[in-house]
Amino acid sequence: MHLLKMSDLNPSDIEKLIQTAKRFKSNPYDEQHRGFIANLFFEPSTRTKLSFEMAEKRLGYQTIDFSTESSSVQKGESLYDTVKTVEALGVSAIVIRHPKERYYEELEEAVQVPIINGGDGKGEHPSQCLLDLYTIHEEFGDFHGLNIVISGDILHSRVARSNALTLQRLGANVTMSGPSFWQDAELGIPYAPIDEVISKCDVLMLLRIQEERHDLKEDHEDYLTNYGLTQEREQQMKKESIIMHPAPVNRGVEIASTLVECERSRIFAQMNNGVFTRMAILHELVQGGISNESITKKCSII
Repeated sequence: MHLLKMSDLNPSDIEKLIQTAKRFKSNPYDEQHRGFIANLFFEPSTRTKLSFEMAEKRLGYQTIDFSTESSSVQKGESLYDTVKTVEALGVSAIVIRHPKERYYEELEEAVQVPIINGGDGKGEHPSQCLLDLYTIHEEFGDFHGLNIVISGDILHSRVARSNALTLQRLGANVTMSGPSFWQDAELGIPYAPIDEVISKCDVLMLLRIQEERHDLKEDHEDYLTNYGLTQEREQQMKKESIIMHPAPVNRGVEIASTLVECERSRIFAQMNNGVFTRMAILHELVQGGISNESITKKCSII
C-alpha cells in the first residue's frame, strides 16, 4: 500500500511499474482518476515536487499543496499529527519528503492511504530510483549484465543507496566511484577510480555534492579534474553508453557544463520520464495494482 523504500518492491512489481510508465508515456491521458493527492515537502524540491504535481494532474487528481512556513508545523505540530490530519481530510494518497531518515516508521501502520516516500534524509528515494530504472530499461531493454558506475557523494546520497542495491539485485554490475571520504562501506559495493571504469561502463550515474548534509563546507575547485566527468573522460566512454544525473546539476563540478546536454546525456530525459514513472506509481498504489501482500515481500533477485 505504501512505497517507502525499494526493498518494498519485488522484481515483478518493478517490471509492472516500468510497463505502466511506458504505457503512460505513449498516452499520458490514458487513465483518469478522481480524488486528491497531498504533497508534503519538508525539504526544498524542484524536480520531484513538480514532477509529482504534473503526474497527479495528468491522472486527473487535484493536488493539495503544503508549506511548512504557513502550516501548524510552525506551532509545533508533529509529522504524525500533520499526516493524520491530511488523511482525515479524505486524500487518496500522500507524498512526503522529510529530512529525517525513516520518518515513515511511525506512519506506515497508522496511515491507511498510500504514502509515497519522496526522499527521507540520506535514506532512500524510491520514485527517483524507479524513473532511473525506467530510463535505463528504455535505453537497453534489460538490466542483467550492464556495467553501471555510480560516482560522487555516495555517503550522503539517498539516490545512490536506492539505485545501487536495486540495480545489483536486478542483475547489473554496480561499481562506486568518488572521493574516499564520501564512500559508504555499509553498502558492500566495490569502489574504483573513475579513470579505471569510465571506458567499461554502460551507464555513468553522476551524483550531486550534497553540501547541505556536510558538516563542513569544502572547496570543490579540483573536484571535476579529480573525480568528475571531463570532456577527456567522456571521449573514453563506449559509443552506446549514457550519462545520468538525478539533478540539480552543479555544472563544472560533477560534470563539464558542455556535457550536460550532449548526445549521450539522459539528464533531461530522466526528468521527462519522472512524470510517467510517478503516474505509474500513483496509479498502481491508489488503484491497488500493487497489493499489500506484494509490497511487503522482500525483493528477490531476478
